Amino acid sequence: MAASAGRALFLDRDGIINVDRDYVHRQEDFVWCDGVFELGEAALQLGYSLFVVTNQSGIGRGLYTEDDFAALTDWMCAEMARRGAPVQQVYHCPYHPEASVERYRAVHPWRKPAPGMILQARDDFGLDLGNSILVGDRVSDIEAARRAGVGASVLLQPLGEPPPDPAPALIARDLGEVRDWLVAKG
Repeated sequence: MAASAGRALFLDRDGIINVDRDYVHRQEDFVWCDGVFELGEAALQLGYSLFVVTNQSGIGRGLYTEDDFAALTDWMCAEMARRGAPVQQVYHCPYHPEASVERYRAVHPWRKPAPGMILQARDDFGLDLGNSILVGDRVSDIEAARRAGVGASVLLQPLGEPPPDPAPALIARDLGEVRDWLVAKG
């Protein structure tokens, strides 16, 4: 696992890869976000490796199991690879301070806005976080990137929402805008 991947494009899952429909854990409920494959392809062409960093408190809340998450993740990664956007690794955090499943009830260093998942990816793959980018749809995603030392972050959100402080490198309306920004950035 310790092969160097250089720079990374970190993607949140719910709201970036799939439409956030609250605790998605079954293939039949998974709807791809428009532009995710094109963004992934562009990133790969620019020398970024794709990583997913996702809070999954539904596991801790007892709404689905680690096995359910793993099955959906395996399918998602196979589809992304088939469509030209292979994911190097998926990191997830099932922990939540108010989890109903006791073994997942914790304040955990992997739960965004904490940077643990990103830092683990750095350690596992020798990533250059200063030359990496994170795309998320929540302020907690942007904060995790900032705490980890990720060079740039992108917040996907509808216009009119207040931006976090400090502001991310880009606040985008859709993944096409993110792709265009990434290509222009190089």
